[in-house]
Amino acid sequence: MTWIVVKYALTAALVVLVSELAKRSDRVGALVAALPLVTLLTLTWLHLEGQAAAKIENHARYTFWY
Repeated sequence: MTWIVVKYALTAALVVLVSELAKRSDRVGALVAALPLVTLLTLTWLHLEGQAAAKIENHARYTFWY
């Protein structure tokens, strides 16, 4: 249960960071929001949770093609 709370907190912090940056500068906020941060965060969570490398690879490949 603690792990999911940590994941929610870090993911929410990322969203807050982007919104705060957007308040100060439209360009910087848009740049950070356009980065593949969610994908990198998801791949990190999958790795830390011990998912198989094939599953992580498939996720990255499908994300790229979508």
